[in-house]
Formats: sequence, C-alpha cells, structure tokens
Amino acid sequence: MLPHQFFKMLSDETRMRCLLLIAREGRLCVNQLTEALDESQPKISRHLAQLRQSGVLVDTREGQWVYYQVSSNLPGWLNKIIEGLKQSNCLQAQYQKDTDKLNAMKACC
Repeated sequence: MLPHQFFKMLSDETRMRCLLLIAREGRLCVNQLTEALDESQPKISRHLAQLRQSGVLVDTREGQWVYYQVSSNLPGWLNKIIEGLKQSNCLQAQYQKDTDKLNAMKACC
C-alpha cells in the first residue's frame, strides 16, 4: 500500500475511529465497535472489510466471533503512522467518547 492510498482510506472518519480503537485496544469485534461508535453493524462491517482488504487489519475467528487487529505485516512507515495516531493526545481527546462507551460496555464476546 502506498501512502496516498492509506491516507485516502483514512479520510473516512468511521474507518479512522475503527482503526484508532483497534490499535489502542489490540483487538475488537464488530459488536464492540458498533457500540463504541454508535453506528449500525452493516456500516461498521463495511468499513472493517475495506481496512481488512487493504491489509491494514486482519481478522481471526473464535467460535462465532470475529476479532479485528492491526496486521503485523505492515511496512515500517505505516506502523509508525498508526503508532503516532494511537499515541496522539489530541486524537485521544477528540474520540474519548468512543473509548468511554467501549469501557462501559458489558462483555459481549
């Protein structure tokens, strides 16, 4: 993936929010993301599919649940960008509601 492709993909706020939460938490399922972002399951699944198809995320199945995490096979420049986004204080403050909703959630998976 080239940088312009990555940044174009993240120009959608839902994909950005999904990636940030997954990067911070390690791995999440669709139910956790729909609750945290207050979006419909089809919308979240569609955005996760784009992130997965691009190679940024990978999915693993555990029984009936599918978990998403950042791929370990990303080029170094992309890992640095994702790590920078994850560590950004201003982004963390901007999307604090997402994290709060995720933390308030009862275990679902």
